[in-house]
Amino acid sequence: MTKSRQPRPRRARSVTEMLLSIVLVLEAVLVFFVTLTVYGLDVLTPALAFGGGAALLVVQMITTQLLRFHWGMWIGWGLQVALLATGLLLPAMYIVAAVFVAMWVYCYIRGQQIDRQKFGRSVDTP
Repeated sequence: MTKSRQPRPRRARSVTEMLLSIVLVLEAVLVFFVTLTVYGLDVLTPALAFGGGAALLVVQMITTQLLRFHWGMWIGWGLQVALLATGLLLPAMYIVAAVFVAMWVYCYIRGQQIDRQKFGRSVDTP
């Protein structure tokens, strides 16, 4: 006779974590298209364009899972700087990246406010 295992309950995610995860996934989609653009305009060699784009995309996807930790949020902030740095390759990316960084900042601040109301404290403090 086999025992049926109870499914493990899902971990409760903070609003900040959920909002920032959404922004990172949207940024990953953006990075995919920027990679294609950089390749299509011959800004970089194909290996460098696709390798760098894939690396940034993978780091963004991994970071969505690390946002539960305080240091994971810092990686997310670093990814915002990296997104701004893509403007060195395509100057139009300064504007696009600024919009995504603004979304990141708004989601971070608003998420913290909602979490404080919901939990009575900041989720960044242990």
